[in-house]
Amino acid sequence: MSFAQYRWKLSTILFTAFLFSTPLSAAQTLIYSDHEPLGNMRTRFINDVFFAAIEKESHGRINIEAHWGSELSSGYDALAMVGEGKKADLAVVVPEYASTALPQHQLFKSFPVGPSGAQQVAFFREVFSRIPAFSDELSRANVSPVFIATGYPLAFFSSKPINNLTDMRGQTWRSASFWHQAFLQNTGARAVTMPWGDATYKALQGGSIDGLMLNVDSGYDLNAQRYAPHVLVSKDLWLGHVYLLVINQARWASLSEEDRAAIQRAANDAYAQLGSVMDRSFDKQIADLKHSGASVRILKPQEVLAWEDKTQYQQVQSAWVKEQEAKGVVDLKETLEKLVEIKHSFD
Repeated sequence: MSFAQYRWKLSTILFTAFLFSTPLSAAQTLIYSDHEPLGNMRTRFINDVFFAAIEKESHGRINIEAHWGSELSSGYDALAMVGEGKKADLAVVVPEYASTALPQHQLFKSFPVGPSGAQQVAFFREVFSRIPAFSDELSRANVSPVFIATGYPLAFFSSKPINNLTDMRGQTWRSASFWHQAFLQNTGARAVTMPWGDATYKALQGGSIDGLMLNVDSGYDLNAQRYAPHVLVSKDLWLGHVYLLVINQARWASLSEEDRAAIQRAANDAYAQLGSVMDRSFDKQIADLKHSGASVRILKPQEVLAWEDKTQYQQVQSAWVKEQEAKGVVDLKETLEKLVEIKHSFD
């Protein structure tokens, strides 16, 4: 045997020995739960972009078995369900639906104005990176965040012509958020809440409510323009809505370092695309609303700032923090101060 043949044979033996001595992650399936059906921008993005990236980055070692439309749990039960880790490993959690367990997260919706698109994505990533209170709160629920999807701007759907946001004074508007109800009241409107459905449509038709204050995509998905065709909207009208894609902590710890890194790379890939996808989807929603016959006007920046001033949001924030502190929730004031500091860097 020549020296060259010997060296080739030896290298082959050593490579084979290395290959079989190096532990490789076994292929595995993670079960995911979502309260919304697969079809809107958020669910399609999670499925087609984020989950696809996980499979790619893990080289097929991780497969996501997704269950949509509350098949495994409702949005209100998602946090407890994934924290228990029996029915699902992953789930999307809406902080509003788990306000008792996630009081710190309620602060996100307490601002009337803020960034959108890629800037909004960057804002939330910065917040979770610099303010440990949010991740700590999730940890106490036995989950860890792996991806943060964000919401669209607010819109005002009115049953009668509306020239600007001051036209709401003396009117009755429906809003699901306690923050937005306070904002409406401070601007001179009467705020009510009611379950979405036939009751809301009938209230609009009958005149017992004059309009809806909600995220523009919800109004779009629910065809709110059929009963409230006069729409005011701006990308600067902050919703502060987040969809936290979280994983059971024990399940996360059970994954190899290699697989955890693959999921984190997939999240980074998805974040890089999310802002532009949201911008395009927003533009399409506005175009479709107009095409359906709705009267849609994009508010001018000065109108948005005037709305921010009239909401008296800082007093609303302070009152809520004191109320929560009286219930035993700690560190809210400090969290709010840090949140304001980061938000100002995005203004």
